[in-house]
Amino acid sequence: MNLFFRQYGQGKPLVILHGLFGSSDNWHSLGKVFSEKFSVYLVDQRNHGQSPHRDEMDYQVLTEDLEDFFKQNKIERAHLIGHSMGGKTVMNFAVKNPSLVDRLIVVDIVPKYYKVHHDRLIEGMKSIPLDEIASRSEADVILSGYEPDVAVRQFLLKNLGRDDQGKFFWRFNLQALYAHLEEIGAGMQYNGTFDGDSLFINGKKSNYFSEGDDGLIRKLFPRAQFTTLDTGHWVQAENAQAFAKTVFEFLK
Repeated sequence: MNLFFRQYGQGKPLVILHGLFGSSDNWHSLGKVFSEKFSVYLVDQRNHGQSPHRDEMDYQVLTEDLEDFFKQNKIERAHLIGHSMGGKTVMNFAVKNPSLVDRLIVVDIVPKYYKVHHDRLIEGMKSIPLDEIASRSEADVILSGYEPDVAVRQFLLKNLGRDDQGKFFWRFNLQALYAHLEEIGAGMQYNGTFDGDSLFINGKKSNYFSEGDDGLIRKLFPRAQFTTLDTGHWVQAENAQAFAKTVFEFLK
C-alpha cells in the first residue's frame, strides 16, 4: 500500500494520522507548526483523502499500511499522533511494533469497542445525488436532514471533490467505510503492551472517554499520561493553540 502523505520540516520523524472521514488536509496548519521542531508526515489512511481505495478496512490492515509506510520512507523510529480512528491505528501499531515508536499521542479515543454511531451520517452522504447537484450548498441542504450540526456537515463536505467534467465525487471510499463500520468501532487487534511514554488527550465535552477508561488504558500503556482540553471530539481543531502547546511539552 502506497499511502499519500505530506511532509514538512526536518528533525525527528513525527507521523500524524487523521480520524474517520478525515484526511491529511485537516492537519495542514498544525503540521506546519510541528515542522518547526520535527520532520512531520501527514498521512492519508487507506480509503481516505488521496490514498488508494480498497475493499478491506480494519485495524490490522491499517496497521500493516503504516508498517509499509515506515519501510517505504526509511523511518526507523518516530513519534506518533493519531486522532479517533487514527488513534486506534497508532495504538495497534505501537503495541505490535514498540521498537518503532518513540512517544505516542492518542487524541480522544480509547482502546475499546465503540458501538456503531456513524451509520446515519453515511446514509445522509449516500442520499446526495452527486451526478445532479451543482454546488456544495445543495449537498449541505440534503445532509442537514441527517445531521443538524453545521460544523460536522462542513467537515464531511470538505471531502467532496470535482472531476474533469465538474461532477462531484467523494474522496473517501464511502462504500467500504459503510461496510466496515463495525470493524472501525473495534477494540485492540494485537496482544501486548507499549511500555514507552504515551499521552492521551481527550476533549472535556466529548463522549468518547468514560470514567474508568484510564485504568483500561494503563493495562496496555503502563506509562500513559492524561490531559483534558476544553473541547469536543475534534480537539486539535477546536483549540489548536492549546493542543500544539500540549504536544510540544510532551515531546520535549
